Amino acid sequence: MPKMKRHSGMGKRVKVTGSGKILRQQTGLRHRLEVKASSETRSLSGTVEVAKADLKRIKKMLGR
Repeated sequence: MPKMKRHSGMGKRVKVTGSGKILRQQTGLRHRLEVKASSETRSLSGTVEVAKADLKRIKKMLGR
């Protein structure tokens, strides 16, 4: 049987913490930043935990 290959793109988009949580960047911080308020761009920076609905799919893509 062939090896299970992980999704290399997903590995670049998420980070797994030591306790096993999966973190991702927040959306909306790539373009049109002139329009957004400074407070909005500050709140969008940083990482958040992946939604519970997506966890199973993302773990499978990471090969976990």
